Amino acid sequence: MTDSWVNSARGLGADLHLELSGPGGRRAALIRALREAVRDGRLVPGTRLPPYRSLAADLGVARNTVADAYAELVAEGWLTARQGSGTRVAERVEPLGAPERVPRKGPPRARGPRHDLRQGTPDVSAFPRAAWLASYRRALQRAPNESFGPGDPAGRIELREALAEYLARARGVRTEPGRIVICSGFAHALRLLFPAVLRGPLAVESYGLPFHRELLAATGVRTVPLALDEDGARVGDLGGERAVLLTPAHQFPTGGPLHPARRAAVVDWARARGGVVLEDDYDGEFRYDRKPVGAVQGLDPERVVHLGSVSKSLSPALRLGWMVLPARYVDGVLAAKGEREAWAGVLDQLALADFIGSGSYDRHVRRMRQRYRGRRDRLVEALAAHAPHVRVTGIAAGLHAVLELPPGSESSAVKAAVWQGLALDGLAEFRHPGATAAMTAPDGLVVGYATPPEHAYGAALEALCAALPPP
Repeated sequence: MTDSWVNSARGLGADLHLELSGPGGRRAALIRALREAVRDGRLVPGTRLPPYRSLAADLGVARNTVADAYAELVAEGWLTARQGSGTRVAERVEPLGAPERVPRKGPPRARGPRHDLRQGTPDVSAFPRAAWLASYRRALQRAPNESFGPGDPAGRIELREALAEYLARARGVRTEPGRIVICSGFAHALRLLFPAVLRGPLAVESYGLPFHRELLAATGVRTVPLALDEDGARVGDLGGERAVLLTPAHQFPTGGPLHPARRAAVVDWARARGGVVLEDDYDGEFRYDRKPVGAVQGLDPERVVHLGSVSKSLSPALRLGWMVLPARYVDGVLAAKGEREAWAGVLDQLALADFIGSGSYDRHVRRMRQRYRGRRDRLVEALAAHAPHVRVTGIAAGLHAVLELPPGSESSAVKAAVWQGLALDGLAEFRHPGATAAMTAPDGLVVGYATPPEHAYGAALEALCAALPPP
């Protein structure tokens, strides 16, 4: 006996694998195979089976063999046959003769949050579908034949040229296409840099994403926390480290920019130590109360690695990011990446190049900057009206704010938020495990105001105010 496939074009909605094996002739094997297909759900109730002739041709058996098998299964109640409607799987919850199913017992499912105020995600409902589709079509039509072959580890030259122009204009980055390497995001950039190009220990801000610290720890890189104050990371405390990771445009998550004097000081430190500054420019485009703060990379392109992506400006689903590298690191990063581009799709890269070059990216960023500024203002107004004792900080830029809470109230506020159907994070979730007491910020909540869709934002703010501790 052999295995065979039932062709979907001959009556089924999808291909079906029938294994004609076991004792007996082909008729018995076909009956067993069809019973099993019904029993395990591959043939659902109401499915119309192929005519005798079609199935016989697919399986390489006589028409009478299929007719007899159908008739037997109709008699057993597995199938039904009516004039004009063909042979179908019987409409019943369980086929006749099947063992009774015992429902699985397990813990009750917790109801998910009604409102998502977690940081890190843009308003995905605002993705510019029409403009992106237009760019994708143009990119596909114009793509040279060679772009459908093995990719360049550095990324498509069209995107690197578009990024060099955009980053110089919008972020003050000084570079050229040959020093830009396309990656799938910030985490991928860290994996390429450590440990193949850079070594630890790495100085980091005392508050940041735990995921990034865990990723570095998995590669054997020890991270050393730097204290934060109202002027950003205290870069004067840098010791024997050879690299430092900063979020200078908008410290994550506390929210302030790195003071101009400290921006210059950290570049001087890198020059004196032969070190490097890793600049995470994760939401540099979204500044509301004054012009965007330019990139630190512009102060010294040979001592700063500028890292960016479209995860906040467009969508994390695109998996497109970039590294603007000092010349001495380019070859090492490309070697770590490998000979074949396996991380960022070529067509997505070409589409993004067109999206930037056509001006659609600038228009989208301006539109979202206005929308997020309105979201931020509504958050501030709601707090002023319903929780004036709660101070909100870090609101000059970005997609989140920090709500300062009375000492000892953060944990209870997070629990209260869960009861209100809110998903959000306490500030302590982002504290470096090696941070000393002097590096610890006050209790607080990190509130992402970009994620909820527009129609649900008002209700999310009401739930947030209800979860906050009283004066």
